[in-house]
Amino acid sequence: MEVLVCDIGTSSIRAAIVHADATVHHEQHREFLPDSPAPGLVEFDAMAMARVVQETAEAALAAHGKPVAAVGITNQRGSTVVWDRATGEPVGPAQGWQDLRTIVNCLIHRGNGFRFAPNAAATKIENLLDTFDPDRTRDLCFGTVDSWIAWNLSEGALHVMDASNAAVTGLLRAGGSGWHPATLEALRIPESMLPTVVDTSGILGPATSLPGAPPIAALIGDQQGSLVGQACVAPGPAKITFGTGGMLDLVVGPTRPVFETRGEGGTFPIITMRVHGVDTWGIEAIMLSAGTNVEWLRDDLGIIPTAAASHDVAQQCESSDGVMYVPALMGLGTPNWDYGARGTLLGLTRGSSRAQIVRAVLEGIAQRGADLVESAETDAAMTIDVLRVDGGMSRNPTFVQAVADAAQKPVEISPACEATTVGAGFMAGLAVGMWPNVDAIADTWAPIARYEPGAPTDRDRWQEAVRRASRWLEDLSAVDF
Repeated sequence: MEVLVCDIGTSSIRAAIVHADATVHHEQHREFLPDSPAPGLVEFDAMAMARVVQETAEAALAAHGKPVAAVGITNQRGSTVVWDRATGEPVGPAQGWQDLRTIVNCLIHRGNGFRFAPNAAATKIENLLDTFDPDRTRDLCFGTVDSWIAWNLSEGALHVMDASNAAVTGLLRAGGSGWHPATLEALRIPESMLPTVVDTSGILGPATSLPGAPPIAALIGDQQGSLVGQACVAPGPAKITFGTGGMLDLVVGPTRPVFETRGEGGTFPIITMRVHGVDTWGIEAIMLSAGTNVEWLRDDLGIIPTAAASHDVAQQCESSDGVMYVPALMGLGTPNWDYGARGTLLGLTRGSSRAQIVRAVLEGIAQRGADLVESAETDAAMTIDVLRVDGGMSRNPTFVQAVADAAQKPVEISPACEATTVGAGFMAGLAVGMWPNVDAIADTWAPIARYEPGAPTDRDRWQEAVRRASRWLEDLSAVDF
């Protein structure tokens, strides 16, 4: 028994077949980059996205050569599509989760007692309605990418969103029980345009646009998909995805964290999954730039030829000899939430070499990973016993060892570089009996490597480096969402 997974990321779209042993086969990959028509704006063509999803899904099924038991969808969260219910045509360009055009709206609503982040869907819907339906008279649908793709694969039969995506729209009640009426009223969002919130794992309806019309049986946000894909389905292990940015996610259990929007440690409450109507809650910590810093070394400074070469160059020295780097190219996320912080190199001398700078960059990203761990342990009031990591940087041995040293935790490497696809496969397979229950998913974990922590790093000196990088742009540092 196998399932098809459609994995819609920020810059690419993948389709693959996931087997019962959690391996991924017949992967089809297409680049799908958003547009940026002006600074701060990030848009994409939702119709083009649907076509590429259809093409990659058909190609994966053709390569597989036989029917699949179900379809799972995993997606970039926060990206927002509004379309006409009758025609299925988007009202205009969809807004990507990175789009910042609603910052002012967020600040205005904050003054009225509502806390929205510009990367969430809430104010994006408001903006799209103000632009294309100011009187709120049209019969429109809203969806995040999971909703939009389910609508298209079902040829308009399904208008749904799973709880893992709904919980990060900014529109759901704190307990996850349904859409929040006061929030909808403040944003002038008609409830009629919102999708039905459904389980993360469960048969929803046939994907009639695909050969054989397999049932759509899972929807899950990408970070929750990565969490499940690394078998973190119960309290204990946490996962960190080190991609362009970095995301730590941790399961805390069936009870919602006590804080409403952000904990003392700077993490957010999330629904990791909803199965048989029961929510599993978690928390999320965010690093605004991770792999971006390695790209800076490669593309802008030109001191490494490839991202992978950062390991080889860093290995040319035993330590950074006091050079420290704070990876704040886009500000600092958890726990600082300082958008005005900026990337900072400290401790340079005449003897500082290329190798020491590259090592300092890798170690700085690792220190930020340890920051996320400490924040999560604070807000969850629990100890994380092991870190599981995926994303492009998880294949860099120097970096992964630096994470283990900074966090003083063992680090296990995901067999799938992008565990999101595996997680969506787990959720779809669960709905059709490939696994008997969620607990059985934990038994599938088989890391390809494990790194034990070495000598502790100087965390006090690291915090001093962060202090010096902070509040570089005072106006941006004053902004809080």
